[in-house]
Amino acid sequence: MTVHAQSPLLNHCPESLPASAYFDAGWFDRERRAIWAQDWVYAGRLNDLKPGTMRRVTVAGENLILCRDPAGKVTAFHNTCRHRGAELCSVAEKPLGKLITCPYHAWAYATDGRLVSVAHATPTDDFRKEDHSLFAVHVKEWNGFLFLSLADQAPELTPDLGLNALDNWPMAELVTGHRLEKTLACNWKIFWENYNECLHCPSVHPSLCDMVPIYKKGIMSASESPDWTPEVPTGPVLKDGAHSWTVSGEPCGPEFPGLTSQERANGFNFVTIYPTMFVVAHVDYARSVSLTPIGPEETKLTIEWLFPQTTLDQPGFDLAAVTDFATTVVLEDGAACEMNQRGLKSSRYSKGRLMPQEFDIHRFHQWVLGRLAAVEV
Repeated sequence: MTVHAQSPLLNHCPESLPASAYFDAGWFDRERRAIWAQDWVYAGRLNDLKPGTMRRVTVAGENLILCRDPAGKVTAFHNTCRHRGAELCSVAEKPLGKLITCPYHAWAYATDGRLVSVAHATPTDDFRKEDHSLFAVHVKEWNGFLFLSLADQAPELTPDLGLNALDNWPMAELVTGHRLEKTLACNWKIFWENYNECLHCPSVHPSLCDMVPIYKKGIMSASESPDWTPEVPTGPVLKDGAHSWTVSGEPCGPEFPGLTSQERANGFNFVTIYPTMFVVAHVDYARSVSLTPIGPEETKLTIEWLFPQTTLDQPGFDLAAVTDFATTVVLEDGAACEMNQRGLKSSRYSKGRLMPQEFDIHRFHQWVLGRLAAVEV
């Protein structure tokens, strides 16, 4: 097969990761330490963490607290008291005042982590409060999304299209209109692999292929066609008459005014942040999809639909007319991922071969292997 020099298609059929990469406990533990404990991991929307709130969260198996003090400043720490290690927060979420107080012996910390009181204890001169601050976790806010990193030094946040990819959307002002959580019986990498190709689209996604006609060909863009050249004209991505990912194809509210003509013609604009999430920005709303690995063969998926408050406040606003479309697609993907996971357990399967259209899966595999090699585990 001969393709244009600018085609993204692979010029060979590389091997996939070994089957054990998707169910072996040792492999999963290496990834947890080399990837999930080093990168930024999505922890929720800022607008959903009200000032004066402490939330318990888990990242790479670590028990953490995410705090937003009454003034609105966000911090995060390991969920352990420096006295004798008791949990500081034992519920999903609770009010937070000016201090983080251990419920066991009442040691109290400022919301920046400094120890300010040992309550009824009477320490001797060899005890220094400044040596017993909470163990801090890096926090970053981007477009209203909160991220945590357990790394000693905070890494760069690197969306695939750059930090400015969503600048034309009022992302930080959007509010969560709907949330869907689903636990999938599959390895987290299988979800990303499914995300990174459309060869499955004709057989798995009938409604999606109707909305995005090029998906019927098993490709995500015209450049993935073997006969593509840069001179081939491109038109609207969505089907005739559709402008957004809603059941009807009609926008659910006013379109965002700052979008370029190309962003409007795209109909959907994906921004990916490995390993934790992707964002899909439409002309009228946005959606985020995030992953939390629970075990080698179990992954929690969280989908959040984000809207301008004025859209949600419209008389007669029909939320289901927006969420039902993507929910159908996600459930179809989930079933496909679980089917993939079950098949990988065959004693006869050791590894597979990628097709030229699976170039993004190949890049993802190289990213995973590179991360494993870069960190001593």
